[in-house]
Amino acid sequence: MSVRILNKPVKDSGSSAEAKSTLAEDMELSRALQKLIKKIKGEFTMADGVDYVRIRSSQLYADFEALTNQLTSVDLESYSKDERKAFFINVYNTLTIHGIVSMAELPDSVLKVQKFWEITCYQIGAHVFSLDDIEHGILRANRSHPASVKPTYFPEGDVRVKYALDTLDPRIHFALNCGAKSCPAISAYDAENLDKALDAATKLFCNQEVIVLPKNEEVYVSKLFEWYGSDFGSNDIAAVKWMLPYLDEPKHSELALLLQGILSVGAGQVLYNEYDWRLNSTFG
Repeated sequence: MSVRILNKPVKDSGSSAEAKSTLAEDMELSRALQKLIKKIKGEFTMADGVDYVRIRSSQLYADFEALTNQLTSVDLESYSKDERKAFFINVYNTLTIHGIVSMAELPDSVLKVQKFWEITCYQIGAHVFSLDDIEHGILRANRSHPASVKPTYFPEGDVRVKYALDTLDPRIHFALNCGAKSCPAISAYDAENLDKALDAATKLFCNQEVIVLPKNEEVYVSKLFEWYGSDFGSNDIAAVKWMLPYLDEPKHSELALLLQGILSVGAGQVLYNEYDWRLNSTFG
């Protein structure tokens, strides 16, 4: 399988003078990428999607590409858990944008790009990470892809496993944008306010997606809760209970009452919204 590594070393990769960056430099790079993500989001995200065509020809995108080249000197060894989590969330969203914009012709859906999440990569430090590597190997604490029967994502002996988070935080699902219209909104994260920002992203997504129909005894939720159900609980009811604290009124009370009925008398059911895989672009 041929991968697309979208950044390149700032210095000649054969140079013995090439050195790892310091943690302070890495955090500054992460913050700089965050700022550019925010600028790109602010300038090129419209009500109907992202204007990838305008991004491609902008100075912001040229600056963005230059910054991603600096990822090759990042030293992940000294990152704390929250620093790694914030860093890799930002890099995932950065890589998604980069992977889409760098295509010669924009697809109408990332599903039509063969193995998009497997082949779209950055070199970070000495290692290459694809979108799947970041999501499943790092951020989901080395859990296998939902479609896989493997016990873990990274195989035994893969040195990148040392960068995986120790525990899975399900809120990361609402911070990652895969380029589809049904994906969570793009934002930027840092270690200092990570919990607050992830809570906000989760609340925003769940309140937009959850539909409670008390008379029909039904609740509709995002397909993310079906695909990654085991990340939220042992079954679909547990997954829906997980999201309850993030819902505003009246949805919170309506869903709590519906769950009580499901659990006590078996009335009601959990259904899943159709996922819109169209590219989250202005032409889609």
